[in-house]
Amino acid sequence: MTMADTTQFLSRREKIIANVAVILLAVMTLLPFLWFVIMSFKPVDQIFAGVSGLFFTPTLENYAGLVNERFVRSIWNSIVTSTVSTGLALVIGVPGAYALSRAGLKRDRSMSLLILASRMAPPVAFAIPYFLVYRTLGLLDTQLGLIIVYLTFNLALVVWLMRNFFDATPRELEEAAWIDGASLWGTFVRIVLPMSVPAVLTTGMLCFLYSWNDFFFALTLTRNSAMTAPVEVVNFMNYEGWEWGKIAAGGTLIMAPVLVFSLLMRKYLVAGMTAGAVKG
Repeated sequence: MTMADTTQFLSRREKIIANVAVILLAVMTLLPFLWFVIMSFKPVDQIFAGVSGLFFTPTLENYAGLVNERFVRSIWNSIVTSTVSTGLALVIGVPGAYALSRAGLKRDRSMSLLILASRMAPPVAFAIPYFLVYRTLGLLDTQLGLIIVYLTFNLALVVWLMRNFFDATPRELEEAAWIDGASLWGTFVRIVLPMSVPAVLTTGMLCFLYSWNDFFFALTLTRNSAMTAPVEVVNFMNYEGWEWGKIAAGGTLIMAPVLVFSLLMRKYLVAGMTAGAVKG
């Protein structure tokens, strides 16, 4: 066997080992989620049946038990608060990040760190101040109250991520537009914003996932009317017993939009789109 054949053999063997390792890692990562989804289709008496529970007749009774006014309302609350807070964060944060990137302030990096500081502290540090203020303003157990909280945290994330994106984009495109007579706002809307759509979508996905999956603030600042889906699922754990079938079904319904949304947005990588923007 020549040196080239040996190198090729080792290369194939390394690829096989790498593929096997990736498959094992994927199985280990997805197994708890698959088990959770399968559990949502099991009859209640077979959820913890051990080995005998591996063979069962799928049922939709757990999902049928979720079709009630409270759970449907909680899903609607999650959709409204997540969508509106993400949209507002992008509308406010993207122009703010662009202005911060192009302003050339002496302390612009310190300002960016100050903006990001709101995401560094644990949520419990903000819970009591928000609760006391909301109680005074009458915002407890309202969709508006949750939207404000999510907007506060998502805005910091948008500014930080989009600032880094705008810093990496070539300014020659904007300067060329200015030479042609475009205004600053016109350059942002016609040149910069279309070029940054993938980055905006990626950032928006992260903001939406944060709002959709939030449990702590929704638990602290809501009671009944504005309760979101993650908190509503916990109500199936009561003094009469834990309704594991409904918990699994509710958790699966909560995970489904996140999974679909993530799969649709997976190709929008900021680094790849930045590199593509300077071609040609």
